[in-house]
Amino acid sequence: MIDHLSVVVGDYAKSKAFYLQALAPTGHSRLIELPATHDGQKESAGFCHADGSDFWISPGHAIRPPIHIAFRVSSRAAVDAFHKAAIAAGGKDNGAPGLRPHYHPNYYGAYVLDPDGHNIEAVCHEAQ
Repeated sequence: MIDHLSVVVGDYAKSKAFYLQALAPTGHSRLIELPATHDGQKESAGFCHADGSDFWISPGHAIRPPIHIAFRVSSRAAVDAFHKAAIAAGGKDNGAPGLRPHYHPNYYGAYVLDPDGHNIEAVCHEAQ
């Protein structure tokens, strides 16, 4: 189990706004912001989940090539809500919500490209 993940983004303000809106349906709805420090640590934003897992971004040169990050959710409705919220936040559709039976019979996911082109997914493994 991954506790937290940090990603460097090209446009910090744009990505912070995107993730705040897009990740709300995944339960990552509490925003923590840390200022830059005198020792060179850049500002960062954490999107926190009730289970303690965090997703963090900080400004800089976006990771290349783009990466794929999947957020597990507990319902197909949450996958649908993630996709809708991420598109409304400026994400680009990279796979509408639906079953992906080539992974397993209950794999229900949706994919959106973030402002840096990273493939962000919400996935539910429950039979619903």
